[in-house]
This record gives sequence, C-alpha cells and structure tokens, in this order.
Amino acid sequence: MISSLQNTKIKLIRALAGRPKERREAGAFLAEGVRLVEEALKANWSFRFVLFSEGLSERGVQLRKKIEEKGIEIEEVEGALLHSLSETETPQSILAVLNDSRLPIPVSPNFLLIPDQIRDPGNLGTLLRSADAAGVQAVTLPPETTDAFAPKAVRSGMGAHFRLAIQSMSWDEIYQRTQGLQVFLADMEGRSCWETDFRRPLALIIGGEAGGASEQAQKLAVRRVSIPMVGKTESLNAAVAGSVLMFEVMRQRQGMRIP
Repeated sequence: MISSLQNTKIKLIRALAGRPKERREAGAFLAEGVRLVEEALKANWSFRFVLFSEGLSERGVQLRKKIEEKGIEIEEVEGALLHSLSETETPQSILAVLNDSRLPIPVSPNFLLIPDQIRDPGNLGTLLRSADAAGVQAVTLPPETTDAFAPKAVRSGMGAHFRLAIQSMSWDEIYQRTQGLQVFLADMEGRSCWETDFRRPLALIIGGEAGGASEQAQKLAVRRVSIPMVGKTESLNAAVAGSVLMFEVMRQRQGMRIP
C-alpha cells in the first residue's frame, strides 16, 4: 500500500494536476472518479496505472475488478493520502493516470468546434460534453484556449475526451483544417441561428466570455450567428451559448422541427 508523498506515482499525479507543461512533458493526464475511469475503460483508452483507496462504492469495487481483469496496473493508497490529491468535494476513492493518446481528426469532417480564448477549464469541459452529444466530429484548440486535459476540464467533459478528436493547433493549422467548411462565429450582432442554414459542412467558433473571439478567429469566420433572447440578460455563458448553437446544428441536420 502506498502511504508516502514521496512515492513516484504520487509525485507524478501531483505534477499532472498542475500546469499544462507538466502534462505535455509526461504525455499523460488524470481521470478521477468512478464514472470517468469507467468511460476510459469502455473506450479502450491507454492506461498508465490506477490508484484506489478504501471506501470504494459497490460500483467502484466492480470497476476495480474489471481493471484487474484487463491487466492494468492498480495499487491501493492510504485513504487520506489519495483524498489529499483529489480536487473534488466528495472524492470517489479512485484515480487513473492515462496516456495522452488523443483521437485523430477525421479526414473530411463536416462539423468542427473551435473554442477560442476559453480560459475556464469547466466551461471548456462543458463545451466538449455538449460537442460530443451534438455530433461534433473534432475540436481544434487555438493557442489562447485553456488546456482541454486539465483535471477540471476532464471532469466537466464527463467522458467526452475519450470519444472526441481534440487537437491543439496554431491558427495556420486551423486555417488549413477549415478549408472547404463554412466558418461561423458566435456573435451577439450576428444573424439569428433560427434563420441560418447549418446543414452544409461547417466549423463553429465560440469566443471567450472576457474578451470575445480573437482577431485571428474573426478573420477566419465568414459568417456571424447569434442566439435570440427575449429576457433582459445581455449574454449567455460561453458554454451555454455554444451548446445551444451546436444543438441547433444537430436539429437542422436531423430534420427535426420546433413545435
């Protein structure tokens, strides 16, 4: 049983919970909690190792058995020590270190998401979760967007990271990737999303809440689109706005009609 902060696995986890640089250099990231570890296992993601402590739920115990059956390295940790590594209010007594083996972008995608200057990991994770649900095929992350594999972003994504192609790119690379796609930018002054045709291949840019979209994003976009609102709220959270727009794309492509 691991009981020391000086243990190499514990040191690695503490590093991965910190800066993006540490995750890049290690080529790994964290997945905490039963649901996330289950999703990673279901997706046949590459595991480095798993740590657990007493207090696992029945579902967690079953998950531990599946991990052992898969031949993945798993080790018990003193409860207080593992909980000290957790960033959640109610730790679930299991944590995995996963290899950063991101999914490739499809050859000819017809629905891309570009979260531009999204600085809050929770908002980015929520966007990724909605993107997965709405049928987005790939997410390209510009330089000024927060790390999609930060612990909070992974938790908010609720497993989307194991199903979506998520790639960090320069604006030049994003420009090349969006050739042949209509590029829409979410903008309060844009045309109503209810009156915009999203059925053709497209990329959707969602700008950050603080400064909006970057200059590069504005140059890339050929059309601007807005979400009509009847209340007095001036704007929506970036994750909420992005989710509304992505589901409108899905609605149109599935031929659904609003009652």
